[in-house]
Amino acid sequence: MDIEELSKSQLILLTILVNFVTSVATGILTVSLLDHAPAFVTQTVNRVVEHTIETVAAAAPAVTVQAPAPSNQDLVTAAIGADAARAIAIYASDAATSTPAIGIGTYLPKSRAIVTAALDSLPKEVLIEFTNGTRVPASLAHAGKGLMVYGFADDATLPKMTSPGLVATSDLKLGETALALGADGSASTGIVARVSDTGVHTTLPDIGTGSAVVDLSGNLIGISAGAAPGLLIGTDALTALLTATSTTATSTAVAK
Repeated sequence: MDIEELSKSQLILLTILVNFVTSVATGILTVSLLDHAPAFVTQTVNRVVEHTIETVAAAAPAVTVQAPAPSNQDLVTAAIGADAARAIAIYASDAATSTPAIGIGTYLPKSRAIVTAALDSLPKEVLIEFTNGTRVPASLAHAGKGLMVYGFADDATLPKMTSPGLVATSDLKLGETALALGADGSASTGIVARVSDTGVHTTLPDIGTGSAVVDLSGNLIGISAGAAPGLLIGTDALTALLTATSTTATSTAVAK
């Protein structure tokens, strides 16, 4: 067959075949020559090959293996776990070990404070029980806007844990995930349905007055008001109380 009669595909295949045969022949010839070459020639060739490999390897970009992003289930589990670690039970200051708790709340490590929804049944002096079973006396530091904030003595030994961020009400988005641990220890999930002057409305069930509600990052969205299922007192009220408490404490210290 005349080469001029070959099609383009046949010409390409022929070229590949010739290159392959040439490469194989070149390799065989090189190996044969090295077998009969003096030792110093073989060593020189090996050094050149090794140097070439090192140069190519150094120039090659490093391959970065990225860890897989956490799934939504992982985020939910971690957020509820953090919320559960900060959950506390409130007892009367003279309560016996077997006496039921009179309230629930959440621990704010950074502020060394406890926040819960305001209840007439809560006294000024209480015992706070943490998840590790320890009980620490606390005193009412400030109350208002539907919340009560209890503080501890300066020398009180408190559990160490990560403090939650306080999500401003204006930063909440409709449809944002809302997670909570109820008074009975059951986990609940919902979404932010509406934000109004009356508070933050979610689709959460009745989780108990004073329970904390967090987002997927474990940051605090609000405190259950108890007036209606899913109704929360936003963190703006809590921020105002914590600021007022801090300002009062500072003013008192200066006066002394």
